[in-house]
Amino acid sequence: MGNYVENYDLIVKKWEPVLVTPAEETKRGIYFLSNVDEDENLVRTIYCYHHKKTNDDDPSGVIKNALSKVLVHYHPLAGRLVTTTADEGRLAVDCTGEGVLFVEAEANCSMGSIDFSKPDAETRGKLVYEIPGVKSIFQIPPLMIQVTKFKCGGFALGLAFSHFVADGISAVEFINSWGETARGLPLSLPPFLDRTLLRARTPLRVEHHHSEYDTLPNISSDLITGEEVVYRYIRFDQDMICKIKQEIITNNKCSSYEAIAAFVWKARAKALMMSGDQLMRVLVVVNVRDKFEPRLPKGYFGNAIKYTAATCQARDLVDQPLSYVVGLVQEAIRRVNDEHLRSTIDYNEIRRAIRPLGFTYISSTWSGLAFGSTNFGWGEAISTGPVELPVDEGILFLPRQEKGKMCMYAFMGLPVSAMGNFEELVRQIN
Repeated sequence: MGNYVENYDLIVKKWEPVLVTPAEETKRGIYFLSNVDEDENLVRTIYCYHHKKTNDDDPSGVIKNALSKVLVHYHPLAGRLVTTTADEGRLAVDCTGEGVLFVEAEANCSMGSIDFSKPDAETRGKLVYEIPGVKSIFQIPPLMIQVTKFKCGGFALGLAFSHFVADGISAVEFINSWGETARGLPLSLPPFLDRTLLRARTPLRVEHHHSEYDTLPNISSDLITGEEVVYRYIRFDQDMICKIKQEIITNNKCSSYEAIAAFVWKARAKALMMSGDQLMRVLVVVNVRDKFEPRLPKGYFGNAIKYTAATCQARDLVDQPLSYVVGLVQEAIRRVNDEHLRSTIDYNEIRRAIRPLGFTYISSTWSGLAFGSTNFGWGEAISTGPVELPVDEGILFLPRQEKGKMCMYAFMGLPVSAMGNFEELVRQIN
């Protein structure tokens, strides 16, 4: 029997999980993960599709069959995370062909009954499978999938992707390949699986300071503590983005993302009311596929992102003009080149460093990631989005089309009083 889980108006009956293996024999053995594959977060996303109940095609069957076929090309996803004793405990994937965990489910309502415009992790989480009682990343397959059918005939595809095996771009390329396979098409972009391109150098050469790994001292005794953290989608429409950019006077071209990321960093410092001397940091996530020399091959499957840091005292974030803050963000992004990236890889070979997150926010954007374009035969997704923020300090910028115009939503969390302060600063843009 299925296992019922109730949350608000949503009841989901989940059947027992099965393992979907590659349709053909695939390569076995240890699959190298680079020092860039260092993010242990599990990224959970959902994709919603219309499907008429009169259509004989079963979404679960079509998607499961296509998954088995596409795993022949993406065979590391059918393996399991391990540590290699022969390589100083480095994390790797054992390509066992064991398979991807797949779950079928049914909801007690129509898809229109769920408000996907709100950051409700508890409700959204019912649409993504979670293994009960997991205490280690080694108990979690690299990919877990749930297909939930709704009363209206529509369905939700819920994915739980280990960040160790793919960043956002690679995840989207895999999902698009999966959709092409479901529609009987050849892969338009076959994966490039060799991650040894990002192996540390011999000898190691750490030639730069990597401030993203610095611990920031805590001197903010007046920091808001003990309050509930609330999560919001903060909307920035085109007019608001134009007004923000009009505040910025710089000789360098400023992208919309740089402008919003700087505005949010500045407004966040004001909202939290930090001590003036407190150092605050933003970690900007940069796609580095074209930063290496030579650039990484098209279809590179793995993590090819860099967390680059800008650090500033809280009083300067609050008092200096937005142009100053944008300059800090732009300088951090400009710093990312082949030499700096190779130094980071070598640094992690020595330190196996973990990024401390105190007084830091991680700025990432889904701009340019065609999550909604994935088509399994029922058209593009009508709604996509993350279940939750992978880290509380993260701010994820989500682009959306509204009445033919592009808007940007900042998905973020703050203590209750700070969120109120932040929302007031956003209202002041107009």
